[in-house]
Amino acid sequence: MSVKTVSPIDGQIVVERPYVDKAQAFACIDKANAAQATWADTSVKERVSVLQRAIDHMVTQTDDLAREITVQMGRPISQTPGEIAGMAARAGYMLFIAEEALADLPRQAPDGQYHFIRRAPLGTVLVVSPWNYPYLTAVNVIIPALAAGNAVVLKPSAQTPLIGERFAEAFEAASLPDGLFQCLHLSRETTTAIVREADIHHVAFTGSVAGGKEMESAAAGRFLSMGLELGGKDAAYVRADADIQAAAEGLVDGAMFNSGQSCCGIERIYVAKERFDEFVESCTAIVNGYRLGNSTDATTTLGPVVNAAAATRIRKEIAKAVSAGAKPLIDEAAFSVAQEDTPYVAPQILVNVDHSMSIMTEETFGPVVGIMPVENDEGAIKLVNDSPYGLTASIWSRDEAVALKISDRLEVGTVFMNRCDALEPALAWVGVKDTGKGCTLSSYGYDALTRPKSFNFKFS
Repeated sequence: MSVKTVSPIDGQIVVERPYVDKAQAFACIDKANAAQATWADTSVKERVSVLQRAIDHMVTQTDDLAREITVQMGRPISQTPGEIAGMAARAGYMLFIAEEALADLPRQAPDGQYHFIRRAPLGTVLVVSPWNYPYLTAVNVIIPALAAGNAVVLKPSAQTPLIGERFAEAFEAASLPDGLFQCLHLSRETTTAIVREADIHHVAFTGSVAGGKEMESAAAGRFLSMGLELGGKDAAYVRADADIQAAAEGLVDGAMFNSGQSCCGIERIYVAKERFDEFVESCTAIVNGYRLGNSTDATTTLGPVVNAAAATRIRKEIAKAVSAGAKPLIDEAAFSVAQEDTPYVAPQILVNVDHSMSIMTEETFGPVVGIMPVENDEGAIKLVNDSPYGLTASIWSRDEAVALKISDRLEVGTVFMNRCDALEPALAWVGVKDTGKGCTLSSYGYDALTRPKSFNFKFS
């Protein structure tokens, strides 16, 4: 059995790797645990130095890494270098704060005693990463986990297997201890067996809600710590006082970038009714300017979705909404590359939508967005919260005070004002409801990868 990566660009197999079987995987995890025991004794400063060298090594290969992303999962080549820059920025910030974030925490103690809390590493961390932003999602855990003194075993997506190999090469070039980081190409069954039985200490999983439930089920009774970043149906609210053109530009990009395949991409928009027509007209003009095509062409602005099956699912969701009364505003014929039974999906804007339609309630993960008018702030808040998911929400307004009041009532992990589909490493990346549990990035991301260990010393 092997991993076979089929490029959505042309249907060709671009990577093939044999699966690591269960016995081999468990042996690799034992090796990781042995390496971690020594790594944990090194200073945070030493760890940071090694890890920064690894990231610097990857940055020098930006063109090659970007090209590999494009070929493996289909994002346009004009956009993939940005993922490497983003990865370096996230890693750089987490390394910059590492010493302070991982420092001992002294506590008040009686005379003759010394009390403090130390953030001890968990041990070996299993990272199960997705294909849609393969470096950005993986780095959120890999770098802080290693900086905190853990070992890491990475299971990259079968769609983007090369990212794990590139991390491994960079860590080897930076002289990371042998066995401390390992990239394993694993079947679903072997991955589940590792979570169920292997000597690991934390699982960081990014994927579907169903996949997250499978991880939790496999870990039942083991008391493993677990971070789950799962589904999303992120919303935007455009108030009457918003800059409509800026909102349209930002939200169309948030909905269509990466062909809509983003956990924090915009999938539904609510607009003050008095500005609705103006906003929709602006959005339609922007989307009609996209160029759908071969992702290796530098002029392409919208690439294929990950595979033909995903494209079929997206087309069915659009057709289902239209049959229920939704109105499509984009002429698919203008995007001649978009054809049935291929991964090339034309972008689409739908109006006359409501929450009886799954296009407004279930994750679509494609280049389509539904837009609804709302009467007021209360109506928008109700609709934004009417979702089983809660990763981000975006408010477009000139009134910061009102936006802040609205934000406090939104059931999400991050609220944006006058921007969307972005991530700042200094802020905690976290979701609520079926979007998952746990936290990455910021100093809180280190809390998830360590355990508090108390020291109660009395001097003789």
